[in-house]
Amino acid sequence: MLNLPFEKKWMYHLTVLYNENSNSYVLVDTGMPGQYEEILEQFEKLGLPASRLSDIILTHQDVDHIGSLPEFIEKHSVNVYAHEIDKPYINGHKQLIKWPETFIQMLPENRRNLLESFYLAKPSANVTHVIKDGDHLPIAGGLIVIHTPGHTPGHVSLYHKRSKTLIAGDAMAVVNGELKGPVPDPGVTPDLETAIDSLQKFKTFPIETVFCYHGGKYEGNVHKRIDEITNRYHNGTYTMKTFFDS
Repeated sequence: MLNLPFEKKWMYHLTVLYNENSNSYVLVDTGMPGQYEEILEQFEKLGLPASRLSDIILTHQDVDHIGSLPEFIEKHSVNVYAHEIDKPYINGHKQLIKWPETFIQMLPENRRNLLESFYLAKPSANVTHVIKDGDHLPIAGGLIVIHTPGHTPGHVSLYHKRSKTLIAGDAMAVVNGELKGPVPDPGVTPDLETAIDSLQKFKTFPIETVFCYHGGKYEGNVHKRIDEITNRYHNGTYTMKTFFDS
C-alpha cells in the first residue's frame, strides 16, 4: 500500500498488487492531479521499477482517484480498468458528477488552479477495459469485481481471493482505527441508501483484511461491522458525528 499525503492534511492509500506471472504490478487508483511524481518516488522506495507497471484499476471517477491518470497514460503503456457506468466520466465524455467546491477552496492557489484545469480538460480513450459486477480479473492471482454504487454510480470494490483482502475504494473508510461505511454527507456520497445496501455484497466473501482509500488498513470482524453500520443507518444514527466518533 502506498501512503500518499496531500497538502499535509489528508492521506490517500493506494493499493499496489504484484503480477507474479509477468513480473509486473498493478496500481489501484492514481491520486490527485499533480501527484504522479510522488507516486513514482514511492514506487522506487518499494523497489518497483516504473517500467513494470502494467495495469491501473480505477475504483471510481472522483478526482482524488483519477487525478494523475493522464500522466500515467502519457508516460506508460498500461491497461486501464473502470466500471462501464463511470467510464464516460473518466474519459471526459461527461462532466464528473462531483465538484468539491469547499474542499478546493481550502487548497493553495497552485493546487486550486491545477484542479480547476483538470475539471475543464477533456481527456479521451483513457479506459481500455470495461469491468462489471462479478468479473474475475486474472490479475495478481485473481481479483473479483464488486459493483458498489452509491458513492458514485460506477463505484467498484475488488476482492483479492488468495489473501482474502477487500480493496474497498470509498465504499468504506477507516476512522481512528475503526471500520466505517460510506461517508454520510450528500456531497461525498450522493446516494447513501444505495451505498449502504452495497455493503451487503461484501458479506458473501470471507474477508480478513480491508484496504480503504481513506484510512488505510483494517483487520477485524468485517461482517459484524457491516451489520452495525447498516443497523445505525436504519435507526437514524448513522450521521457525520457518529461517523467520526471512534
